[in-house]
Order: sequence, then structure tokens, then C-alpha cells
Amino acid sequence: MKLGQHFLVNEAIALRIAEYADLGPDDWVLEIGPGEGSLTAALAARADQVYAVEIDPELAAQLTGRFSNVQVVTGDALKVELPECNKIVSNLPYQISSSLTYRLLSRPFDMAVLMYQWEFARRLKAAPGSDEYGRLAMTAGFFCRIEVLEKVSKMAFRPVPQVDSAIVRLLPRPDRPPGEAADLIRLAEGLFNNRRKKVKKGLASLGAGPRDLAELDPELLEKRPEQLSSDEAASLVGAISRKRHSLK
Repeated sequence: MKLGQHFLVNEAIALRIAEYADLGPDDWVLEIGPGEGSLTAALAARADQVYAVEIDPELAAQLTGRFSNVQVVTGDALKVELPECNKIVSNLPYQISSSLTYRLLSRPFDMAVLMYQWEFARRLKAAPGSDEYGRLAMTAGFFCRIEVLEKVSKMAFRPVPQVDSAIVRLLPRPDRPPGEAADLIRLAEGLFNNRRKKVKKGLASLGAGPRDLAELDPELLEKRPEQLSSDEAASLVGAISRKRHSLK
């Protein structure tokens, strides 16, 4: 195992992932953590261009030159400048799934098909009020529609991990309010850092004062963070933003 990676070795699953991404000759694909190239081969056969970001220099060297339309970027996907693409298709390194997901959500893309640990996928898709619902689901739900496509046995990987995985598709929401993403991310973080407090306390993370709160939906303000949906959080951020712009 290189740097904590579990390599996808089941070719049939790699092909299904590529099919879920609906790749065509006009697609430019970003793959993070290509490892030994099982998924990379399926992507290269369908897309115009693949950018594969691999942190392990030895694996990156092995992958370089194998495919004419694959450009290998050696480096940490949390730190390097990520190439422009319209689709993201990856078996993400498990240990950085959360940090990578937040980074990817802030980028423009048409579709992402990603492999996660099963429990992570459950948290990503979790509904408000459920035990799994938290900052991750609130933030992801603001940006995307989330589909858990299938569960994948741990036996599809080498070395074999301790848990099963899931293939997840993210489709950007066309109705997402523009210009409020940074505030929504800060709100979700502030709320779930103080999840025992009511929403009105969490709004202090955006600098909302008594005058701001007075014009917001009182029912939403009395909720706990785990009860607040992505759309409800967006409505609060939008209301505060509109009020501040009206005062300028």
C-alpha cells in the first residue's frame, strides 16, 4: 500500500465508474489518486483528455507515458493547482476524502463520480435530522444533487481495506444561489462546531447581529444545526446577504 491508498483492481467496477460518468470525446477528466491506473485506463479510452494527480512519485512515473491522452501531475491534490476539467472521476484516497471533497465542491464541473468509503458516502448523502447529518451533508447538498449509485465490496481493492466502499455521483445544482458559497461554507462550519446550540447562535459565524436576526424566519433560528437543511441554510445566508447589500 502506497501512502495509505487502496488500489481498485476490479476492472468491471472501473468500467462501470467510467460509464456512470457518461464520458465522451469532448470531456476533460480530472482523476485524483490514479494509483496503478486501473480506472485511468477506462477513462482514457473514453475521454478526450485525462489529468491524473498522483502524490507518489514512483506510481506517477509508472503511469507517465502509458496513455497518449493522460497527463500525470505529481503532487498532493490538496496543495497542487488542479487542472481545469469538466468532469471529476476518482477513487479518492480515503484518508483525505473530506478535505478533497470540500476542495472539489468549490470548483466548477459538470459531473463528478467518486469512490468513497461506505460510511463516508452515507454521511455525504445524509438527510437533516439523521444521526449522520452534519457539516459535510449540509455543504455538499448546497452545491450538488447527490446519488449513491452502488455499494462496492472491499474485495475490489488491494490491499483489502477494512470497510466496503460506494460509488457516488455529484451533479451541480442549477438552482444554487450565486455568490453565497463562501458564506454557506462558513455557516455550516460555525453551526456544527456548536451543534448543541440553536441556529441563531451559529449565525454569529457570519457576523449576524440582532438586527439581522430580527428579519429572519424565527422557526429556522430555533432549530438545531442537524435539523437545518441545505436549502434552509441557503435561505438564511441569502436573506442576510440581501439585507447587507440593501444597506450599501
